[in-house]
Amino acid sequence: MPAFDHRPAFRLVITQKPVVRFYLLAPALALTVTFVVAFLVYAGLCAAGRAPAVRAVKHNELFGPFFASFLVWVIQPFERLLVGRVSPNVVTFASLALCGVTGFAAALGHLAGAVWLYVFAGILDVLDGRLARRSGRQTSAGALVDSVADRWGELFAFAGYAWFLHDSPWLLAVFAALGGSTMVSYTRARAEGLGLSVRGGLMQRAERIVLVAGGTLLAAWYGVDDLDTAATILGATMLLCGVASTGTALNRWITAFRQLAVREAAPAGARAPKPLAPAPVRALEQHCSGDRRDRVRRSSRSPVRGRPRPGP
Repeated sequence: MPAFDHRPAFRLVITQKPVVRFYLLAPALALTVTFVVAFLVYAGLCAAGRAPAVRAVKHNELFGPFFASFLVWVIQPFERLLVGRVSPNVVTFASLALCGVTGFAAALGHLAGAVWLYVFAGILDVLDGRLARRSGRQTSAGALVDSVADRWGELFAFAGYAWFLHDSPWLLAVFAALGGSTMVSYTRARAEGLGLSVRGGLMQRAERIVLVAGGTLLAAWYGVDDLDTAATILGATMLLCGVASTGTALNRWITAFRQLAVREAAPAGARAPKPLAPAPVRALEQHCSGDRRDRVRRSSRSPVRGRPRPGP
């Protein structure tokens, strides 16, 4: 039986002229150029003292507040357009669908298409949370949907890269990336289930999307004339993602363990101080307790009246 070639589309790209190759990479390159130009405009406005107003900006350790504010500034027009009109869960499932298509494109060798598909999936992943907060739809059910959809989305995307590299030793790097990214999320979820908060780290979801998308773009550009080069670039990207994600997961594990050790080493009777009630509430409680004490004192001074004893 002849072997099944799972990358015919990519082999067709190799035989094309440079102009045709550039045309095939045009969507991913256009997306990259757009982000670079927008970043230069944003940086220029900030340097001129006219920084755009953004709110509710969340950032992590690798991408600081400046880059996070830039990303929010870029997606703000879409946020204003969708708020109140589209449910955040719809955006979440759209991001999940794009992750699935990303994996399918990567498996077939359409690496340029996988780049912009995965980037748009990441943007939608940021947008759904902002829509929920801005429209007042933050619920536990929505948080569950978002978290589980993120895990499935990464599984779909990495499965596509695993299929692309399934006949290469770099397949193990994809497994490392998938396992490390899963443990980053699991460690945080397990710690939160124990009442802890472990956030941060070098390789969270946003960093993984940027790293994988950037590595895929390099593989599509430099490996278009050599399939082995594309596999090497993708494999090195997955290896870096796996090592950094594993380091982040281990750091969260150690942090959570230390917090639990400190909590369990505290005296058994130690309790957190009860929060002080507002002044009007305290006054009402004191007044009620005073009334109860007065009633107790009056009842203790009053003679006890029993039933009259029957005569002989």
